[in-house]
Amino acid sequence: MPAVLARRDGDDRSWLRGAPPPRWVRILPVLLLVAICVATLASPHPLDIGFLLGAIPPLAVLSYGPAATALLGVLVIAAQHARAFHLDHPGNTDLLTITFVAALSVFVSYVRSRRDAQLDLERTAAHAAQHAVVPPLPKKVGPVRCTGLYEAAERGTLVGGDFFDVREGPSGVRAVMGDVQGHGLSAVSTVASLLGAFREAVLDQPNLRSVAARLDRRLLVDAGDPHQAELFATAVLLEFTSDARTVRIIACGSPPPLLLHDGKATEVQVTPGTPLGLGLSQSGMYDEVVCPLRRGDRLFMASDGIWEARDATGAFYPLVDRLPALADGDPAVTTEQVWADLVDHCGTIRDDVTMLLLSPEPEEGDELPRAARP
Repeated sequence: MPAVLARRDGDDRSWLRGAPPPRWVRILPVLLLVAICVATLASPHPLDIGFLLGAIPPLAVLSYGPAATALLGVLVIAAQHARAFHLDHPGNTDLLTITFVAALSVFVSYVRSRRDAQLDLERTAAHAAQHAVVPPLPKKVGPVRCTGLYEAAERGTLVGGDFFDVREGPSGVRAVMGDVQGHGLSAVSTVASLLGAFREAVLDQPNLRSVAARLDRRLLVDAGDPHQAELFATAVLLEFTSDARTVRIIACGSPPPLLLHDGKATEVQVTPGTPLGLGLSQSGMYDEVVCPLRRGDRLFMASDGIWEARDATGAFYPLVDRLPALADGDPAVTTEQVWADLVDHCGTIRDDVTMLLLSPEPEEGDELPRAARP
């Protein structure tokens, strides 16, 4: 069951957003040159289409480097001079214009190539930094299989205001999924701070309440910076026992997880506590639920970007109703299927969307009651 980051390593940008030009754009200058030459050779009379040659060097700029653009410019000038093509007998002004356009196109192609190389370098560095903040989930952490999907509201980014992570520590496997104030690149520093605090807390905090307190304190300290005032975040925290037969859950202002069992999706009955960053974690505000698990159970968590998504009529996306059918197959593709269904149902998604599907593999044993509280 692979873990998937929606902004995957593949290039999902469009041509106008920095991706390499499509094949038809690359062949268009050559095709136009060949078409003009064939048309003039096949016609018994001069054709007034020589002006089309002037479009070839600028078209070459879109996809070719300066050397190839210069070569096409030379071929255009040669075609203007060739008597065999009898291109309406161009005068000196026409030839000078074509020559100037070809030379200018070579310069523009050089500038574009240098800028593209710099942008590619910066994009590579940005992706490396973003993967360092939110690395791809492993396929399995301890006895828990993981599948995550992230779609940032700001196109071209891997991270924004949502985050998730699954780590194994002395107390078992712990997971977090949350949403910080704001979204897009402006929230990346807060996400990095919270994930760093969570990874440390996994190693040295004895229980989930203390993990929540550590994250709460982290935001309070960061909010002391006048440039990051009034920071807060919602999150849901989970802790699986070493045999994956029990999970503890705390909701810090976040929607509760959905438990998938026997073809049904039900919300885990955990009281949402206050968001992180308000300084209330030490006052016992967080209700911890202990949920026994059976083989085949899965826990699905979704961010506000899914719960609050609306269609054209203003109706909320019916996640609880649709999830069982979408999760009826391979768990590895469940998050992708939910994302496709969400887009089909709501159209444009304007908020960060995060999903985390955890599939614990408890040892065979006696059936346990469906829910219990400590």
